[in-house]
Amino acid sequence: MANLTSMSGFLLMGFSEERKLQILHALLFLVTYLLALTGNLLIITITTLDHCLHSPMYYFLKHLSLLDLCFISITVPQSIANSLMDNGYISLGQCILQVFFFIALASSEVAILTVMSYDRYVAICQPLQYETIMDPRACRRAVIAVWVAGGLSGLLHTAVNFSIPLCGERVIHQFFCDVPQMLKLACSYDFINEIAVAAFTTSTAFICLISIVLSYIRIFSAVLRIPSTEGRTKVFSTCIPHLFVVTFFLSAAGFEFLRPPSDSQSAMDLTFSVFYTVIPPTLNPVIYSLRNEAMKAALRKVLSKEEFAQRKMYLKAIFKL
Repeated sequence: MANLTSMSGFLLMGFSEERKLQILHALLFLVTYLLALTGNLLIITITTLDHCLHSPMYYFLKHLSLLDLCFISITVPQSIANSLMDNGYISLGQCILQVFFFIALASSEVAILTVMSYDRYVAICQPLQYETIMDPRACRRAVIAVWVAGGLSGLLHTAVNFSIPLCGERVIHQFFCDVPQMLKLACSYDFINEIAVAAFTTSTAFICLISIVLSYIRIFSAVLRIPSTEGRTKVFSTCIPHLFVVTFFLSAAGFEFLRPPSDSQSAMDLTFSVFYTVIPPTLNPVIYSLRNEAMKAALRKVLSKEEFAQRKMYLKAIFKL
Protein backbone atom coordinates (compact mmCIF):
# COMPACT_ATOMS: atom_id res chain seq x y z
CA MET A 1 0.00 0.00 0.00
CA ALA A 2 2.96 2.36 0.52
CA ASN A 3 3.78 2.45 -3.21
CA LEU A 4 0.22 3.11 -4.46
CA THR A 5 0.88 6.75 -5.25
CA SER A 6 4.05 6.03 -7.26
CA MET A 7 2.95 3.01 -9.32
CA SER A 8 1.84 3.52 -12.92
CA GLY A 9 -0.96 0.95 -12.78
CA PHE A 10 -3.97 0.52 -10.50
CA LEU A 11 -4.99 -1.65 -7.57
CA LEU A 12 -8.35 -3.39 -8.01
CA MET A 13 -9.85 -4.01 -4.58
CA GLY A 14 -12.28 -6.69 -5.78
CA PHE A 15 -14.84 -8.25 -3.48
CA SER A 16 -12.86 -9.01 -0.33
CA GLU A 17 -9.38 -9.03 1.19
CA GLU A 18 -10.11 -12.26 3.08
CA ARG A 19 -8.40 -15.21 1.41
CA LYS A 20 -11.28 -17.69 1.75
CA LEU A 21 -13.73 -15.24 0.18
CA GLN A 22 -11.28 -14.55 -2.63
CA ILE A 23 -11.11 -18.26 -3.45
CA LEU A 24 -14.91 -18.53 -3.28
CA HIS A 25 -15.28 -15.53 -5.59
CA ALA A 26 -12.78 -17.04 -8.05
CA LEU A 27 -14.66 -20.37 -8.12
CA LEU A 28 -18.06 -18.72 -8.58
CA PHE A 29 -16.75 -16.51 -11.37
CA LEU A 30 -15.04 -19.49 -13.01
CA VAL A 31 -18.26 -21.53 -13.05
CA THR A 32 -20.22 -18.55 -14.34
CA TYR A 33 -17.64 -17.85 -17.04
CA LEU A 34 -17.62 -21.46 -18.23
CA LEU A 35 -21.44 -21.44 -18.41
CA ALA A 36 -21.42 -18.22 -20.41
CA LEU A 37 -18.67 -19.55 -22.66
CA THR A 38 -20.53 -22.81 -23.33
CA GLY A 39 -23.95 -21.22 -23.85
CA ASN A 40 -22.80 -18.48 -26.21
CA LEU A 41 -20.57 -20.83 -28.20
CA LEU A 42 -23.53 -23.20 -28.57
CA ILE A 43 -25.72 -20.43 -29.98
CA ILE A 44 -22.99 -19.31 -32.37
CA THR A 45 -22.46 -22.92 -33.50
CA ILE A 46 -26.16 -23.74 -33.86
CA THR A 47 -27.06 -20.57 -35.78
CA THR A 48 -24.09 -21.18 -38.09
CA LEU A 49 -24.64 -24.89 -38.80
CA ASP A 50 -28.44 -25.09 -38.96
CA HIS A 51 -29.69 -23.69 -42.27
CA CYS A 52 -33.19 -23.29 -40.81
CA LEU A 53 -31.79 -20.57 -38.55
CA HIS A 54 -30.22 -18.54 -41.34
CA SER A 55 -32.72 -15.70 -40.92
CA PRO A 56 -32.09 -12.09 -39.80
CA MET A 57 -33.32 -12.74 -36.24
CA TYR A 58 -30.82 -15.56 -35.65
CA TYR A 59 -28.10 -13.71 -37.54
CA PHE A 60 -28.40 -10.86 -35.04
CA LEU A 61 -28.66 -13.34 -32.18
CA LYS A 62 -25.36 -14.90 -33.27
CA HIS A 63 -23.66 -11.51 -33.11
CA LEU A 64 -25.25 -10.82 -29.73
CA SER A 65 -23.75 -14.07 -28.45
CA LEU A 66 -20.38 -13.12 -29.91
CA LEU A 67 -20.59 -9.74 -28.16
CA ASP A 68 -21.58 -11.42 -24.88
CA LEU A 69 -18.69 -13.85 -25.19
CA CYS A 70 -16.19 -11.02 -25.68
CA PHE A 71 -17.87 -8.79 -23.08
CA ILE A 72 -17.60 -11.26 -20.21
CA SER A 73 -14.06 -12.21 -21.27
CA ILE A 74 -12.88 -8.63 -20.76
CA THR A 75 -13.43 -8.54 -16.99
CA VAL A 76 -14.06 -11.99 -15.50
CA PRO A 77 -10.81 -13.89 -16.34
CA GLN A 78 -8.72 -10.99 -15.02
CA SER A 79 -10.77 -10.91 -11.83
CA ILE A 80 -10.40 -14.68 -11.37
CA ALA A 81 -6.63 -14.45 -11.80
CA ASN A 82 -6.38 -11.55 -9.35
CA SER A 83 -8.35 -13.46 -6.70
CA LEU A 84 -6.36 -16.68 -7.10
CA MET A 85 -3.01 -14.85 -6.96
CA ASP A 86 -4.18 -12.52 -4.17
CA ASN A 87 -2.91 -9.63 -6.25
CA GLY A 88 -5.25 -6.91 -7.52
CA TYR A 89 -2.62 -4.99 -9.47
CA ILE A 90 -3.42 -4.16 -13.10
CA SER A 91 -0.99 -2.30 -15.33
CA LEU A 92 -1.86 0.95 -17.06
CA GLY A 93 -1.81 -0.71 -20.48
CA GLN A 94 -4.14 -3.50 -19.33
CA CYS A 95 -6.50 -0.97 -17.79
CA ILE A 96 -6.59 1.10 -20.98
CA LEU A 97 -7.42 -1.98 -23.06
CA GLN A 98 -10.03 -3.11 -20.54
CA VAL A 99 -11.79 0.27 -20.57
CA PHE A 100 -11.70 0.45 -24.37
CA PHE A 101 -13.11 -3.02 -24.99
CA PHE A 102 -15.59 -2.74 -22.11
CA ILE A 103 -17.13 0.51 -23.42
CA ALA A 104 -16.94 -0.64 -27.05
CA LEU A 105 -18.66 -3.97 -26.41
CA ALA A 106 -21.28 -2.48 -24.07
CA SER A 107 -22.14 0.17 -26.68
CA SER A 108 -22.28 -2.47 -29.40
CA GLU A 109 -24.59 -4.59 -27.25
CA VAL A 110 -27.04 -1.70 -26.82
CA ALA A 111 -26.91 -1.11 -30.58
CA ILE A 112 -27.48 -4.78 -31.51
CA LEU A 113 -30.42 -5.01 -29.08
CA THR A 114 -31.94 -1.97 -30.81
CA VAL A 115 -31.45 -3.58 -34.22
CA MET A 116 -33.02 -6.82 -32.97
CA SER A 117 -36.09 -4.96 -31.70
CA TYR A 118 -36.48 -3.25 -35.10
CA ASP A 119 -36.15 -6.64 -36.79
CA ARG A 120 -39.00 -8.03 -34.66
CA TYR A 121 -41.10 -4.92 -35.37
CA VAL A 122 -40.72 -5.31 -39.13
CA ALA A 123 -41.35 -9.08 -38.97
CA ILE A 124 -44.60 -8.68 -37.01
CA CYS A 125 -45.98 -5.31 -38.09
CA GLN A 126 -44.80 -5.29 -41.72
CA PRO A 127 -44.55 -8.98 -42.68
CA LEU A 128 -45.11 -8.41 -46.41
CA GLN A 129 -42.13 -6.05 -46.60
CA TYR A 130 -39.89 -8.00 -44.23
CA GLU A 131 -37.74 -9.73 -46.85
CA THR A 132 -37.28 -6.45 -48.72
CA ILE A 133 -36.35 -4.37 -45.67
CA MET A 134 -34.29 -6.99 -43.82
CA ASP A 135 -32.44 -8.43 -46.81
CA PRO A 136 -28.98 -9.99 -46.22
CA ARG A 137 -27.17 -6.88 -47.43
CA ALA A 138 -29.08 -4.63 -45.00
CA CYS A 139 -28.41 -7.07 -42.14
CA ARG A 140 -24.68 -7.10 -42.86
CA ARG A 141 -24.61 -3.30 -42.97
CA ALA A 142 -26.48 -3.11 -39.67
CA VAL A 143 -24.02 -5.46 -37.97
CA ILE A 144 -21.02 -3.56 -39.37
CA ALA A 145 -22.55 -0.30 -38.09
CA VAL A 146 -23.03 -1.91 -34.65
CA TRP A 147 -19.38 -2.94 -34.35
CA VAL A 148 -18.02 0.32 -35.77
CA ALA A 149 -20.22 2.46 -33.50
CA GLY A 150 -19.10 0.46 -30.47
CA GLY A 151 -15.44 0.83 -31.44
CA LEU A 152 -15.75 4.58 -31.89
CA SER A 153 -17.50 4.92 -28.53
CA GLY A 154 -14.80 2.90 -26.79
CA LEU A 155 -12.03 4.90 -28.47
CA LEU A 156 -13.62 8.22 -27.52
CA HIS A 157 -14.19 7.28 -23.88
CA THR A 158 -10.71 5.79 -23.49
CA ALA A 159 -8.93 8.78 -25.02
CA VAL A 160 -10.82 11.29 -22.86
CA ASN A 161 -10.75 9.27 -19.64
CA PHE A 162 -6.99 8.61 -19.65
CA SER A 163 -6.16 12.20 -20.56
CA ILE A 164 -7.37 13.32 -17.12
CA PRO A 165 -4.50 13.70 -14.59
CA LEU A 166 -4.82 11.42 -11.57
CA CYS A 167 -3.75 12.12 -8.00
CA GLY A 168 -3.45 10.14 -4.79
CA GLU A 169 -3.57 6.40 -4.33
CA ARG A 170 -4.56 4.57 -7.50
CA VAL A 171 -7.10 2.31 -5.85
CA ILE A 172 -10.24 1.27 -7.74
CA HIS A 173 -13.04 -0.13 -5.60
CA GLN A 174 -14.17 -2.59 -8.25
CA PHE A 175 -13.08 -5.89 -9.77
CA PHE A 176 -12.28 -4.20 -13.11
CA CYS A 177 -11.27 -0.75 -14.40
CA ASP A 178 -14.63 0.96 -13.95
CA VAL A 179 -14.83 4.47 -15.46
CA PRO A 180 -17.03 6.06 -12.72
CA GLN A 181 -14.68 4.71 -10.06
CA MET A 182 -11.62 5.93 -11.97
CA LEU A 183 -13.02 9.47 -12.19
CA LYS A 184 -12.80 9.66 -8.39
CA LEU A 185 -9.02 9.55 -8.77
CA ALA A 186 -8.93 12.75 -10.85
CA CYS A 187 -6.87 15.62 -9.43
CA SER A 188 -9.84 17.98 -9.80
CA TYR A 189 -13.47 17.90 -10.85
CA ASP A 190 -12.62 19.78 -14.05
CA PHE A 191 -13.25 16.98 -16.54
CA ILE A 192 -15.74 18.65 -18.84
CA ASN A 193 -14.63 16.51 -21.81
CA GLU A 194 -15.51 13.28 -20.02
CA ILE A 195 -18.86 14.73 -18.94
CA ALA A 196 -19.58 15.74 -22.55
CA VAL A 197 -18.68 12.28 -23.87
CA ALA A 198 -20.72 10.60 -21.13
CA ALA A 199 -23.69 12.87 -21.89
CA PHE A 200 -23.45 12.02 -25.59
CA THR A 201 -23.23 8.27 -24.88
CA THR A 202 -26.12 8.45 -22.41
CA SER A 203 -28.25 10.38 -24.90
CA THR A 204 -27.51 7.80 -27.60
CA ALA A 205 -28.39 4.94 -25.24
CA PHE A 206 -31.59 6.76 -24.28
CA ILE A 207 -32.53 7.12 -27.97
CA CYS A 208 -31.90 3.38 -28.41
CA LEU A 209 -34.10 2.66 -25.39
CA ILE A 210 -36.91 4.85 -26.76
CA SER A 211 -36.64 3.08 -30.13
CA ILE A 212 -36.88 -0.30 -28.42
CA VAL A 213 -39.87 0.78 -26.32
CA LEU A 214 -41.72 2.19 -29.35
CA SER A 215 -41.00 -0.96 -31.33
CA TYR A 216 -42.47 -3.15 -28.62
CA ILE A 217 -45.49 -0.93 -28.10
CA ARG A 218 -46.33 -1.41 -31.77
CA ILE A 219 -45.47 -5.11 -31.62
CA PHE A 220 -47.75 -5.82 -28.64
CA SER A 221 -50.58 -3.76 -30.09
CA ALA A 222 -50.32 -5.83 -33.27
CA VAL A 223 -50.05 -9.12 -31.34
CA LEU A 224 -53.21 -8.42 -29.36
CA ARG A 225 -55.11 -8.20 -32.67
CA ILE A 226 -54.02 -11.70 -33.71
CA PRO A 227 -57.10 -13.96 -33.39
CA SER A 228 -55.10 -17.17 -33.01
CA THR A 229 -53.85 -18.07 -29.53
CA GLU A 230 -51.08 -20.15 -31.09
CA GLY A 231 -49.97 -17.16 -33.18
CA ARG A 232 -49.81 -14.90 -30.14
CA THR A 233 -47.84 -17.52 -28.22
CA LYS A 234 -45.33 -17.87 -31.03
CA VAL A 235 -44.77 -14.12 -31.21
CA PHE A 236 -44.43 -13.78 -27.44
CA SER A 237 -41.91 -16.65 -27.35
CA THR A 238 -39.54 -14.65 -29.56
CA CYS A 239 -40.22 -11.16 -28.18
CA ILE A 240 -40.41 -11.63 -24.42
CA PRO A 241 -36.83 -13.02 -24.06
CA HIS A 242 -35.46 -10.07 -26.01
CA LEU A 243 -37.48 -7.59 -23.96
CA PHE A 244 -36.26 -9.17 -20.71
CA VAL A 245 -32.62 -9.01 -21.85
CA VAL A 246 -32.97 -5.35 -22.86
CA THR A 247 -34.67 -4.34 -19.60
CA PHE A 248 -32.22 -6.19 -17.37
CA PHE A 249 -29.06 -4.96 -19.11
CA LEU A 250 -30.05 -1.31 -19.57
CA SER A 251 -31.62 -0.87 -16.12
CA ALA A 252 -28.59 -2.29 -14.27
CA ALA A 253 -26.05 -0.43 -16.41
CA GLY A 254 -28.05 2.81 -16.28
CA PHE A 255 -28.37 2.71 -12.50
CA GLU A 256 -24.65 2.08 -12.07
CA PHE A 257 -23.41 4.76 -14.48
CA LEU A 258 -25.93 7.52 -13.79
CA ARG A 259 -25.58 7.62 -10.02
CA PRO A 260 -22.50 9.24 -8.43
CA PRO A 261 -19.83 6.76 -7.30
CA SER A 262 -19.42 6.21 -3.57
CA ASP A 263 -16.27 7.24 -1.71
CA SER A 264 -15.52 3.71 -0.52
CA GLN A 265 -16.18 0.15 -1.56
CA SER A 266 -19.88 -0.56 -1.49
CA ALA A 267 -21.76 -3.84 -1.77
CA MET A 268 -24.26 -2.06 -4.01
CA ASP A 269 -21.52 -0.96 -6.42
CA LEU A 270 -20.24 -4.51 -6.75
CA THR A 271 -23.72 -6.03 -7.00
CA PHE A 272 -24.88 -3.78 -9.82
CA SER A 273 -21.58 -4.16 -11.67
CA VAL A 274 -22.10 -7.94 -11.61
CA PHE A 275 -25.68 -7.45 -12.83
CA TYR A 276 -24.58 -5.79 -16.07
CA THR A 277 -21.14 -7.36 -16.64
CA VAL A 278 -21.59 -11.03 -15.65
CA ILE A 279 -25.28 -11.95 -15.45
CA PRO A 280 -26.53 -10.89 -18.95
CA PRO A 281 -23.85 -12.77 -20.96
CA THR A 282 -24.56 -15.86 -18.84
CA LEU A 283 -28.36 -15.73 -18.92
CA ASN A 284 -28.87 -14.63 -22.53
CA PRO A 285 -28.20 -18.08 -24.07
CA VAL A 286 -30.50 -19.73 -21.50
CA ILE A 287 -33.29 -17.20 -22.06
CA TYR A 288 -33.18 -17.42 -25.84
CA SER A 289 -32.86 -21.21 -26.00
CA LEU A 290 -35.49 -22.06 -23.39
CA ARG A 291 -38.16 -19.72 -24.81
CA ASN A 292 -37.52 -20.46 -28.48
CA GLU A 293 -38.79 -23.72 -29.96
CA ALA A 294 -36.66 -23.36 -33.11
CA MET A 295 -33.51 -23.00 -31.02
CA LYS A 296 -34.38 -26.03 -28.90
CA ALA A 297 -35.11 -28.11 -32.00
CA ALA A 298 -31.83 -27.02 -33.60
CA LEU A 299 -29.93 -27.83 -30.41
CA ARG A 300 -31.41 -31.33 -30.27
CA LYS A 301 -30.57 -31.78 -33.95
CA VAL A 302 -26.93 -30.68 -33.54
CA LEU A 303 -26.45 -32.86 -30.45
CA SER A 304 -28.14 -35.93 -31.95
CA LYS A 305 -25.98 -38.94 -32.79
CA GLU A 306 -27.11 -39.02 -36.42
CA GLU A 307 -26.26 -35.39 -37.01
CA PHE A 308 -22.93 -35.79 -35.24
CA ALA A 309 -22.08 -38.79 -37.43
CA GLN A 310 -22.96 -36.84 -40.59
CA ARG A 311 -20.78 -33.93 -39.52
CA LYS A 312 -17.91 -36.30 -38.76
CA MET A 313 -18.16 -37.96 -42.18
CA TYR A 314 -18.34 -34.56 -43.84
CA LEU A 315 -15.19 -33.36 -42.08
CA LYS A 316 -13.34 -36.58 -42.97
CA ALA A 317 -14.28 -36.09 -46.63
CA ILE A 318 -12.96 -32.51 -46.52
CA PHE A 319 -9.64 -33.53 -44.98
CA LYS A 320 -9.19 -36.30 -47.55
CA LEU A 321 -9.52 -33.72 -50.31
